[in-house]
Amino acid sequence: MRIAIRSLAALGLVALPALASAQTFRTADPVIRRMWQVGMDSSQTERLAQVLIDSIGPRLSGTAGFESAVSWLERTYQSFGVPARRERYGTWRGWRAGPVHLDLMAPHVRSLEARFLAWSPGTGGRPVDGTVVAIPALADAQAADAWLRTVRGSFVLASAPEPMCRAPQELAANARAATVQRIAARRTELQREHAQRLQALAPAGTTPNELSRVVHARLEAAGVAGILTSLWSNGWGVNKIFGATAERVPTLDVSCEDYGLMHRLASRGQGPRARLTATAEKPAAEVPMFNVVAELKGTELPDEYVLLSAHLDSWHGAQGATDNGTGTITMLEAMRILKAAYPRPRRTILVGHWGGEEQGTIGSLAFAEDHPEVVQGLQTVFNQDNGTWRFEMLEGQGFIGASANLARWVSQLPSELSDSLRLQVPGAQANTGSDHTSFVCRSTPAFRLQSPYAEYRQYTWHTNRDTFDKIVFDDLRQNATTAAMLAYAASEDPTRTSHDVAILLGANGQPRSWPTCNKARRSAGAQP
Repeated sequence: MRIAIRSLAALGLVALPALASAQTFRTADPVIRRMWQVGMDSSQTERLAQVLIDSIGPRLSGTAGFESAVSWLERTYQSFGVPARRERYGTWRGWRAGPVHLDLMAPHVRSLEARFLAWSPGTGGRPVDGTVVAIPALADAQAADAWLRTVRGSFVLASAPEPMCRAPQELAANARAATVQRIAARRTELQREHAQRLQALAPAGTTPNELSRVVHARLEAAGVAGILTSLWSNGWGVNKIFGATAERVPTLDVSCEDYGLMHRLASRGQGPRARLTATAEKPAAEVPMFNVVAELKGTELPDEYVLLSAHLDSWHGAQGATDNGTGTITMLEAMRILKAAYPRPRRTILVGHWGGEEQGTIGSLAFAEDHPEVVQGLQTVFNQDNGTWRFEMLEGQGFIGASANLARWVSQLPSELSDSLRLQVPGAQANTGSDHTSFVCRSTPAFRLQSPYAEYRQYTWHTNRDTFDKIVFDDLRQNATTAAMLAYAASEDPTRTSHDVAILLGANGQPRSWPTCNKARRSAGAQP
């Protein structure tokens, strides 16, 4: 089925000759051909990404980097001739991190790979020396209290160590099966032992979700010099970066390899000592947080909306390149393509660059709460939030009535763009994961443009290796062009997208209810 195309004059366009760079257009539609020319032959993705990712850098909520990215998006859209605005939705804790340096000083000297956990305090820029200690087996609450009295001025290793830091797929490919099983069993044992040791430090009744926070608070109260964690990503030389739970002492995540070294030394009584020098500033008041919203106003159905979606914020351990610089650039470039090739859309096309996704999709939840008229008028949402590589799947999220619309839209794509894209309808409904869920929970057709996950999860997702060099720009320009074409097709579609949903089944095969929306958390101090 073809989408009805309005006249070229109504779109503000003239007919273009067929482009030699694409031989498999499925339609003679000049808008699609113009989009290919702008997006594939004249891509701006690398230029835009270099500024956002290299120059502005990480965009943690509450930091100057996030504020700089907001201002840059506003200026960039202005240069495209696309109206854009920042919308304040709340506040978050501020933080300005400076240099951090962790060194092993005994039994030998070695510089260690470590990163602040977000919003951690520093050492005031002064070097702080202390012994490195592992949490021991503790028989009871009295033993826990006695041990806590010994750790003042120490660096405490507060995570389970890994028995090996080799990537699992390499181990499986090269080791004997018995070796793989032995290492897996040892990992399980270490994690079990560590959980028991943490539980001994916590009051009775502490839940697993509360355990780290409660233990870190007790360590902080005991006067430790710092808390060292290690959240390994299963990849070479990378570590996961999240938020600190301690408010008054530095909290750092250490690479799998260096953490294992310190844990072995401490557990065997070999006298490890460390020196930390770290600078961080935490303003007393929370700072404003924003979404950036850009708009191409609809000419025939201005109160119906196609929404392009990506979160602007990132973690701070690297540059936030694939989470979610690539999603940000995909939607920014898609709007540039739309402005050049489809400046007078039938329905209004919006793009939302959300803040606070990493803190629970706060920005997109707030937008949905603040703009019920947009939610009510949504034709569809396309969200992108994972890494590089070409889009591999467009999943229907359980919207059984939208299947025909999705098929029509994808059918308009040149085969170079659609051949790698698997359409799964009605698809499973995603309860968590990214900003599309802020609209799915409102029974609004919102879809995720998903790239391959395995390598992303292992090497760049929330790690200190999420850097510019990981981006595949051939794929990024393809993704941006695809997003623009899908937005165009959804805008022109003569049929309003159905909000009907499939019956959702739980793990037991029984029907389950459609998920309810979380309330946007408008400040760091608000209850989650």
